[in-house]
Amino acid sequence: MTDTVQIRRALLSVSDKTGLAELGKVLADRGVELVSTGGTAKALRDAGLTVKDISEITDFPEMMDGRVKTLHPKVHGGLLAVRDNPEHAAAMAEHEIGAIDLVVVNLYPFEATVAKGADRDTIIENIDIGGPSMVRSAAKNHAYVTIVTDPKDYEGLMVELEATDGCTTLGFRKLMAARAFAQTAAYDSMISQWFAFADQGLEFPEMLSVNGRIATPLRYGENPHQKAALYTPVGPFTKGLAQAEQIQGKELSYNNYNDADAAFELAAEFKGQKPSVVIVKHANPCGVAQADSLLDAWEGALACDDVSAFGGIVAVNQTLDGPTAEAICKIFTEVVVAPDADEDARAFFAKKKNLRLLLTGDLPDPRRGGLNVKPITGGLLVQGRDNGAIGFDDLKVVTERAPSDAEIRDCLFAWTVARHVKSNAIVYAKDGVTAGIGAGQMNRRDSSRIAAMKATEAAEKFGWDKSRTVGSAVASDAFFPFADGLLAAAEAGATAIIQPGGSIRDDEVIAAANEAGLAMVFTGMRHFRH
Repeated sequence: MTDTVQIRRALLSVSDKTGLAELGKVLADRGVELVSTGGTAKALRDAGLTVKDISEITDFPEMMDGRVKTLHPKVHGGLLAVRDNPEHAAAMAEHEIGAIDLVVVNLYPFEATVAKGADRDTIIENIDIGGPSMVRSAAKNHAYVTIVTDPKDYEGLMVELEATDGCTTLGFRKLMAARAFAQTAAYDSMISQWFAFADQGLEFPEMLSVNGRIATPLRYGENPHQKAALYTPVGPFTKGLAQAEQIQGKELSYNNYNDADAAFELAAEFKGQKPSVVIVKHANPCGVAQADSLLDAWEGALACDDVSAFGGIVAVNQTLDGPTAEAICKIFTEVVVAPDADEDARAFFAKKKNLRLLLTGDLPDPRRGGLNVKPITGGLLVQGRDNGAIGFDDLKVVTERAPSDAEIRDCLFAWTVARHVKSNAIVYAKDGVTAGIGAGQMNRRDSSRIAAMKATEAAEKFGWDKSRTVGSAVASDAFFPFADGLLAAAEAGATAIIQPGGSIRDDEVIAAANEAGLAMVFTGMRHFRH
């Protein structure tokens, strides 16, 4: 294995022609022989360059609509030969195989073809065979061959050639080989996922490929001693927080991304609805409200728990306006996420240089499909996204008193919020505003009490004559295993309950609700969130 390798012959075959002509001219000016295929050869010739067709190397024409052109011993022999191995050198001489020192290949646009909704036959035709074969051959033999698969690396290649008088160093070839194998792995992964999910309709394929492309390194993970980075999927995916435009503020941390995504996902539940504001702290909502204006929604959400809101994340479901931005700026806020922000809003945030403003352009469909993947020791837990939803017609009244229309609206609002609260989750809501949220407790009774306590503290702080839990609806993400959690809600003044039902003590819980004069509905659907 030598350090520097002189580039004398290059094979170029690309679907993305970006930067091709410039690279070809640099190579030609250094006396490199250019070998190419089909459209790539034409593009190079159109740039005024002399190019040898691959058929002149293989003595075979391109055939079968271009499916067969580079799959030939004179190509792969020129890529895989160990140059200082006497037997390999003898085989090259005997069969007139010329060495190929540089391969510039990028693959058929499978991802883009799927993304634009092409038919099955077109998708299949965009599965590259010869390209990955050349990439892998060149990358394996990186001791002697340079492989470049991304137009973004052309500049680095040209700098390398200039610095080494037409050669490449081993360090550069190793780097390019690593990137090449990563690309073919991701490419094959996209194809396998399309076959499994889109073509075969499988829920959990026998082999699951999970891959991503690094978007940015992060300062650290959940804690300073942990390293972290943000990756985005390779292949078709729903755009969201990871693709948001950051307008201002210092770089986002791991925790910022995690918490902002929790806020963003909950805000998406209100897509196309009344102005809505979500405030999240440590991945749990601490205040959510809908109102006739974003400013009113902000004030309602903040009043739910303004202590936890300090240093929190805010997400809204529509374009952020100046008055709302001015109000948000009155407390310390880490991140604000919105589909867009008007000029007045941006001007107010500009005064808070450390506040991060993220604009997503849209909100995702909260009912979309997909998989959630969680590592455990020795394996991965994989499940479908919790995209289940219930509406008015799904509710089953189980108490003697049926809820009023207003109580049903509050039940459904509280239920929407509760599905985004860590279990055990209890959410009190009234008139489209959360009154108290209890999250992540080891029992449901304590979640009920904590949520009521927060509501009481808010009433005392803001001078209300009574807690907002009085006359509220309560949502529980899972059934009440005992009546104590429900009775804690009744003690706080709640008048309506929404819960999945399904406990062996449902009759006991229903009896307690009837005795307390509560209206209760069952959803038949649970929303644990861990």
